[in-house]
Amino acid sequence: MNEKSAAADREITGPFDSSEVSAVQPFIDLGAIKITPRSGLQLRLDIEEATKRLVAATLEIDGSVLQVQVFAAPRSAGLWNEIRAQVADQVSKQGGSAKHVVGVFGPELRASVPTADGSRREVRFVGVDGPRWFLRGVISGPAATEPGRAAIIEDVFRSIVVNRGSEPLAPRDLLTLRVPAQPGTLA
Repeated sequence: MNEKSAAADREITGPFDSSEVSAVQPFIDLGAIKITPRSGLQLRLDIEEATKRLVAATLEIDGSVLQVQVFAAPRSAGLWNEIRAQVADQVSKQGGSAKHVVGVFGPELRASVPTADGSRREVRFVGVDGPRWFLRGVISGPAATEPGRAAIIEDVFRSIVVNRGSEPLAPRDLLTLRVPAQPGTLA
C-alpha cells in the first residue's frame, strides 16, 4: 500500500474519528481514545511521574506490545511527516538506527534502539493523521520484526477510536486520557 492510499483509506480502515463509528459499539473508554475489547488484550495506563498525568495506553496481545499516544493537530496539515523525522533523529542520537519504510498505515519507522542492558530492541513507530488529531503507536515484540505476527497488533491499532473533543489545543498537545469509570467496563 502506498503512502497516499493508506491516508485516504483511514476513514474506512481506521484508526477512526469518534464521528465515524456507531455509538452502540462496545469500547473501553479512556477519554481521548476508545479501545475495542478483545480476548487476550491486556491494557496498562502509563502515568508521567512528575505530573501524575496519564500520557499513554499500552496494549499487549499475543506477545507484542503497542503503546499509543494521541495529540492535537492543526486543521490544515498532519504532524506525522515532521514527527517521524524527529523520532528518527532522536533514535540516532541515542545510538540507535531508524529506517523509513512504507507499512500498512503508510510511512513508518523501523528502528533498533539501545536498551539499558546494552542490548538492542527492534520497534516500529507508526502514525496516523486524523481530523485535528494525530495518533502515534510504538510496536515492539514479535510484531516489530515478524510480519506474520504483526496483523493482530496492527488490527488493535486500526480499531482505535479517537475522541478529539472540541477544546482548543495547540498542535502536539497530548489529548486527555482518563481511567475508565470502572476498570474493564465498556462505554
